[in-house]
Amino acid sequence: MSSEQRPARRTALPRTALPRTALPRTALPRADVPRGRPDVPRRVAVTSPRTAAARRPRYPATREIDEQTRLGEVYMHSLLRTQFRLALFVCTVLACVVGGLPLLFLLIPELREVHVLGVPLPWAVLAGLIYPAFVIGAWLYVRQAERNERHFAELVERR
Repeated sequence: MSSEQRPARRTALPRTALPRTALPRTALPRADVPRGRPDVPRRVAVTSPRTAAARRPRYPATREIDEQTRLGEVYMHSLLRTQFRLALFVCTVLACVVGGLPLLFLLIPELREVHVLGVPLPWAVLAGLIYPAFVIGAWLYVRQAERNERHFAELVERR
């Protein structure tokens, strides 16, 4: 085989032939390379002296709750407090709406004279439109309570 028939040998490019933009700007110089070469990243070996250390057995928070320990009591108290705060908020909003409507009709007498389909407006609002407000309030309460329980479950599982 003559040199004309042989395939050309591939030669590796020297490191200095790489363009500077090929490496990230945050690259650090290697420890075994002189500091004059900022384009070569530094190698760092990270090891732990405690590679064979025994891990402590995981004690899940659900077990804390099931065994009714002090920590489990704190977890449950936080969930109950959150649910109670939500219930108070929803009841307060609905009480203000239900209690505010008669007050509104008392303060603005012209509204008492308005008729909707032959029914006085106060009767129509208090007898017909209040119930959808209760249903919407209940739906929002259940949705938020389930969200609170989901967050609580994530908190307990994360521990």
